[in-house]
Amino acid sequence: MSAPVIEASGLVKTFGDFVAVDDVSFEVPRGTVFGLLGPNGAGKTTTVRMMTTLATPTRGSARVAGHDVVREPDAVRASMGLTAQSATVDELLTGRENLRLIGDLYGLDRRFVRRRSDELLEQFSLTEARDKIVKEYSGGMRRRIDLAVSLIAQPEVLFLDEPTTGLDPRSRVELWDVLRGLVRDGTTLLLTTQYLEEADHLADELIVIDHGRVIARGTPLELKDQSGAASLVVTVSRPDEVQQAAGLLRAIVGEVRVDEDARRLTAPSGDVAALTQVARQLDEAGIDVDDLGMQRPSLDDVFLSLTGHRAEESSNPEEVPA
Repeated sequence: MSAPVIEASGLVKTFGDFVAVDDVSFEVPRGTVFGLLGPNGAGKTTTVRMMTTLATPTRGSARVAGHDVVREPDAVRASMGLTAQSATVDELLTGRENLRLIGDLYGLDRRFVRRRSDELLEQFSLTEARDKIVKEYSGGMRRRIDLAVSLIAQPEVLFLDEPTTGLDPRSRVELWDVLRGLVRDGTTLLLTTQYLEEADHLADELIVIDHGRVIARGTPLELKDQSGAASLVVTVSRPDEVQQAAGLLRAIVGEVRVDEDARRLTAPSGDVAALTQVARQLDEAGIDVDDLGMQRPSLDDVFLSLTGHRAEESSNPEEVPA
């Protein structure tokens, strides 16, 4: 098995008496997406700052592309790109000018930068907007140009700190498609997010962080399995048939949760045979349903069971900047 491209071992970061990151460890294989999931203030951004040489660990160590983040910061920076929570591009320059500026700062060959800029503008669907100043871009376009700028030097590792915060659902999905394309091309991504859906769609593996500590790790599917079996969910068409349907379900699977307003019945059963029997009994009783199926626990269910609160709820004070 090849060495991990990103690795953290016992990372700790303190600010006075405040412990922002407390003994965080993980490894990221090449060409995968690794997620840091947690609420605002959980320690995700501080972890990324240490991994990208923007903050010095109080204790512990980290390596990116084989380079130690403390002893070899220049080599780490040369091997990675970073898309922070807020856009880092110059709003008074055009998209193309921003790309060429960063290429110059990297000391890259001018001909390479021109060719690479055109490739990135096309890849991120920004060719038509290449000569507009970034200030005139939409929110989704700004995030795409910010991501494009971080890729100008073709880094093998890309850190994404809540890359879709503030984007509308359509722009978020479009950016997910771009990120999947980067992984197919061999880029290794480390993603921080407080969006459960985002982690579910993108991450091959993730850790859940709360109060600066790792409280769970695994693939999205493994974490969902930890939260319990799938549930049988029935949505009845008519409000006056909810209780009758609930009686039929109880006779088959036992415990049933009833949501009268939503006309929804939920039974903690992952048995497909029970689903078939319920469908037959409802049909024989003449009870119409809008929906009937099995539902796995969501990552939101996982986070709630682990922490007692939703992922979007801040559990810590704002992280102290390094």
